[in-house]
Amino acid sequence: MPKFLEARLRSQAASKGFTGERADRYVYGAMNNMGAMRGNQTTAKGERMQAKHERDAKAGRAKPTSLAVAIRERHPHKNLGKYLHRSKNSRSY
Repeated sequence: MPKFLEARLRSQAASKGFTGERADRYVYGAMNNMGAMRGNQTTAKGERMQAKHERDAKAGRAKPTSLAVAIRERHPHKNLGKYLHRSKNSRSY
């Protein structure tokens, strides 16, 4: 499975507010629709996409594959952890 594509789609799912099973359906449904996967099996097209990404990353034309990095880079507040979102019972702001 193209790991770089999964990381990109997971970050998009997170930005849309999808979590859990809904995020999985978004990610794997998109990969199935574009032909990178067929069900739960990687296709030849998906393998070629991953190989091309790895070549591009080695040449410096693409970012290395990392799910955590992809999500953290897209988040506007980076890595603030528990201070990022206020709790439901908080009266601040």
